[in-house]
Amino acid sequence: MRRNSQLSGVLHVLLHMAEHDRPSTSEELAKAMSTNPVVVRRILGGLRDAGLVASEKGHGGGWTIARPLEDITMLQVHEALGAAELLAIGNRTEAPSCLVEQAVNNALGAVFDQAEAVLRAGFGAVTLAMLRRDFHAGMTARIQEATHAS
Repeated sequence: MRRNSQLSGVLHVLLHMAEHDRPSTSEELAKAMSTNPVVVRRILGGLRDAGLVASEKGHGGGWTIARPLEDITMLQVHEALGAAELLAIGNRTEAPSCLVEQAVNNALGAVFDQAEAVLRAGFGAVTLAMLRRDFHAGMTARIQEATHAS
């Protein structure tokens, strides 16, 4: 089964944007995502509509993060992307007439609801600022390892 990696890719791009002290162009961000600039503009357009990023046209323009990193959660980014289903599994049919399948759907539905609640809470607890801190900690560790290795 193919997984939807759009959230991961967009979080990656947002962290690249956070490292720039200037607007990032769609072309630059497309390279980071290994995709086409048109795809970046379409994706970031949804984030702009949600107030997470801003864009400026013209020379020196591009994409910027519109709010403090502490105020942007993974859940908000997920929802701005169109809130794709968090779980890729589901019921065979949604309104079965078979009592056996109804029992299966009821059991699965309860577990799916619990799992989605846990995922949503987890996504809501992680901010871009936290991801950026993890990135910087990793960079510091890598630099220290390289310094000690030489």
